[in-house]
Amino acid sequence: MKRADLITDEIKRWVIAGDLRPGQRLPNEAELRQLFGMSKGTVREALKALEVQGLVTLKSGPNGGARLTEVAFSRTFQLLQNHFFFQAVDLDQIYAMRRLLEPEVAALAAVSLSDEALRGLESSHHAHGHPAGAEVPGGSDLEFHDRLAMACPNVLLRLQCQVLNEMLRRLGTLAAGSVELGDLGEANHAAHDALLAALRARDPELARALMAAHMEEAHEQVRRLGGAYRQRLMLERDFDVQLRLTALPPR
Repeated sequence: MKRADLITDEIKRWVIAGDLRPGQRLPNEAELRQLFGMSKGTVREALKALEVQGLVTLKSGPNGGARLTEVAFSRTFQLLQNHFFFQAVDLDQIYAMRRLLEPEVAALAAVSLSDEALRGLESSHHAHGHPAGAEVPGGSDLEFHDRLAMACPNVLLRLQCQVLNEMLRRLGTLAAGSVELGDLGEANHAAHDALLAALRARDPELARALMAAHMEEAHEQVRRLGGAYRQRLMLERDFDVQLRLTALPPR
């Protein structure tokens, strides 16, 4: 391994061991050089690598240094997009995953959803009415699913659903006109009405069944409306500073 990689691995071990938390500063450059017995250039290379990975932020000046940070969803999504440059992805594959994952998210959320998160879902649902959105399959429907994913206590399941939602939001298209999009929006709105009732009742089995039906219907509608997934290069500047879903309350 490169010397800089040894430093980055050790700092990651500190995080796993619980010695460092987001927001905490790392030892300064001189301390790291003494601790690891490495040169200034090697320490700086290691810190830059951690910054690229999204694990630290670097600030110059007397009060600067490296501060630990949680990896932003935008960084995670970008790395996954890089992987998919070499894979053939289409909407059928995305909805196959949604049919597997979304019902379980709904069932888990039904038993763990806080009153605050439920109010957020209701507010989003009523604020949007039933527009489908002309840019992506589902349009504002995806915000509802973002919020539901954020309420899921299973962090791995939550991340998978967030990624699928963002793939649809950024790279999904529909070829239909406004009338067809309106029909899709109305169907989504009705499905969310029923899902909200199941969530209010804290009924996981009903929530799971309703979400499974919603995913089947949504997939069929997207097929009829000429849905497509645009496989294209995603550059750093294409990503928002902070994606909408990262600002939503976790639960």
